[in-house]
Amino acid sequence: MTEVIIVKNQDEAGSIYAQRVARLIESKPDCVLGLATGSSPLAAYRQLSALVKNDSIDVSQVRGFALDEYAGLDPKHPQSYQSTINRTVVEPLGLDPAKIHVPNGNLSTISEAGHAYDQAIENAGGVDIQILGIGTDGHIGFNEPGSSLASGTRIKTLTEQTRIDNARFFDDDINQVPTHCITQGIGTILKARHLILLAFGSGKAEAIAETVEGGISSFCPASALQLHRHATVIVDEAAASRLRNKDYYKYSFEHKPAWQGI
Repeated sequence: MTEVIIVKNQDEAGSIYAQRVARLIESKPDCVLGLATGSSPLAAYRQLSALVKNDSIDVSQVRGFALDEYAGLDPKHPQSYQSTINRTVVEPLGLDPAKIHVPNGNLSTISEAGHAYDQAIENAGGVDIQILGIGTDGHIGFNEPGSSLASGTRIKTLTEQTRIDNARFFDDDINQVPTHCITQGIGTILKARHLILLAFGSGKAEAIAETVEGGISSFCPASALQLHRHATVIVDEAAASRLRNKDYYKYSFEHKPAWQGI
């Protein structure tokens, strides 16, 4: 069963993530982190950055792979995921930019980019911890409803709802939001050794309920987490509001042995 942790706020969720990643880096200095963009992971990155600085954790060997990138958007565009990862993760944590990878959205080579990206992840030894957000329609990465649960990194067409949701990053102008992307597939994501999904607010409540307690279906791509051997879902009360077993999840986490971690 997917572990569900219900927290007071995003900072508490971020602290749980940061502690887990810090322990990983200390035990495996050249670990591979799976990186996501969007608003949900921001507090987690802030908390991790503070922990790295306060505890003087050496991150010089840490490697990373981003989930996705817009197709045809200049990597130097402030809302490209290359720029976003640099701004929210690489610079605050002091990571080596040469060790952090983002899918290549260049239209002239994008047809081959998916296979090359999956091969690069495999060559690196696979992702140790993958952080995930979730869309209101249950997408993770840019795997929209209907995505194959065995899919690899590939080109996808974004739904209108996803483009509407992301318009806030493009001056609230949906016409500036690209229509296509290159994204790690569900099959690629499931190969990571530990998945940590973060979700906050009532707008994510239905998607979280489908992810954790619904049937496993391409209707809700994130429901594939139920198949994973080590998946953790961290949500606030609002995002957890439609979970039928909410009280049990709280009870289980409160009584979890400290040595077990997440």
